[in-house]
Amino acid sequence: MRTIKPLGTLIFSIAVALAGGLHAQTLVTNIKGYSFHHDSPARFSAVSFQDDKITGVYQTVPDNKQFAQIIDGKGATLVPGMIDAHGHVLGYGQALNRVVLNGATSKDEALERVAQFIAGHKDNKWIRGRGWNQELWPDRAFPDAEALSKISSGKLVALGRIDGHALWVNQEVLQLAGINKDTPSPEGGEIIKDAQGNPTGILIDNAMNLVYSLIPEPGIAEVKQDLLTSLNKLASLGLTSVHDAGIDYLTWQAYQELSLEGKLPIRVYVMLDVTDRNYAKMLQKGHIYSEDGKLVIRSVKISSDGALGSRGAALHEEYSDKPGHFGLLLHDIPNLNKLTLQAMQAEFQVNTHAIGDKANTVSLDAFAQAIKQTQSQELRHRIEHAQVIHPDDFKRFQAFNIIASVQPTHATSDKNMAEDRLGSERIKGAYAWQRLLSNNALLAGGSDFPIEPAEPLFGIHAAVTRQDRHNQPEGGWYATEGVSLHQAFHMFTLGAAYAAHQENSIGSIEPGKKADFVLLQKDPLAIAPEQLWKIPVLQTWVNGELVWQK
Repeated sequence: MRTIKPLGTLIFSIAVALAGGLHAQTLVTNIKGYSFHHDSPARFSAVSFQDDKITGVYQTVPDNKQFAQIIDGKGATLVPGMIDAHGHVLGYGQALNRVVLNGATSKDEALERVAQFIAGHKDNKWIRGRGWNQELWPDRAFPDAEALSKISSGKLVALGRIDGHALWVNQEVLQLAGINKDTPSPEGGEIIKDAQGNPTGILIDNAMNLVYSLIPEPGIAEVKQDLLTSLNKLASLGLTSVHDAGIDYLTWQAYQELSLEGKLPIRVYVMLDVTDRNYAKMLQKGHIYSEDGKLVIRSVKISSDGALGSRGAALHEEYSDKPGHFGLLLHDIPNLNKLTLQAMQAEFQVNTHAIGDKANTVSLDAFAQAIKQTQSQELRHRIEHAQVIHPDDFKRFQAFNIIASVQPTHATSDKNMAEDRLGSERIKGAYAWQRLLSNNALLAGGSDFPIEPAEPLFGIHAAVTRQDRHNQPEGGWYATEGVSLHQAFHMFTLGAAYAAHQENSIGSIEPGKKADFVLLQKDPLAIAPEQLWKIPVLQTWVNGELVWQK
């Protein structure tokens, strides 16, 4: 691993590709090809590549004799490798190996899943999991520690909410952590208590650290295995690149070891977590680029608030369904400004998590101040989520070249509670992708896995239809904020590539770019929009190599 200059220009890439001659090229033919780098999809019927670069894109099929290898696409649809601009790779790998509570429709169902996992893991002292969402349950109430203790056989149980901003623990964990009716909530967090003042077993945002600090940390071998489990699964979903939204020092080391060992199946664009105790050490090492282009570390992740579902998102006005509650800023404003400026001075892109409208405002304020001091607009700083935006803030994205990194499936997952939280007026500025576009903001698409499913076609479907995968609500939820199919694919290809300074190498099918592409069983431009999420992925290619096939 070494620090090098960014990838070369497109012109240089083309020159290298052409210099190699035609004899070693591979041709993929008998396909419907689409790329999303113009105002409308560019269409083609064949594409050639040599080594790791695309050498030709053809409207009509060229003479096969020019190519050393011919791949018959058998009528499949070829699109650029899809990119998830916001996910949590380690968390996804861990989720695949822990209690999975996603989709549980009641507290009892969640408890049954935990009980089954405990029965099969009797040697585990700690039982970890995530994915519960009380908004899917009949009473929509937070669960409690007592119910968890009844089925946990004395083990220590800690279960993350689907958004990662709340933790459900049992009585044993509360006792171990010393959390009782006299324990104050930490700054930027909340220990939820009942009417008698006793902790219920739900910890919000920074209060989760009271438990996380007690859980034994994994070793680097375990982290590497979880990363590989995650990345290989992501490849199977049609992702050729992912932006990892906030990593610690051990994961930073693990990525570099995997890269040196040549084991990364897809590309990873890394954000350093500013709260990690070794953050300064990582920042001091500067930008990191792997030789094969699969690992890039040049950005940081700051979280300014919590999530809407747990009422941790910071709002200017009180929650419509909880008078007197405004959510939580995870950093006071002076510290947020300091962290933002520090990263920009180190020439790192700053990607700030902001869900509530107040969090978006203070994050944009921090950007404005720090950019004025550092003149770092060209670093393409980002707001991650940009979920609830004050009317006055939409125009500020373009003013400072701030990218809105959004996750379309959040809208279709949150639709059953978002308006309760925000009311009928504020909801008009929430999940407002078309309004961002009309204010000339640049959008990158992601999923926030494992909070949401990692399938990029799920996100593309949600962006276009504003419906969940049960086609609800009819006509789409605030459908005017949906985007076109071309815009949706652009968000998950070239838009996400641009958000990582990689638009000259990936994100579209063009000569000179990396041979990252995906074969789909069905043509997304030829089916009903509500069917988009059902399209099977057949093959995933990265750097001209087949990394997964059905």
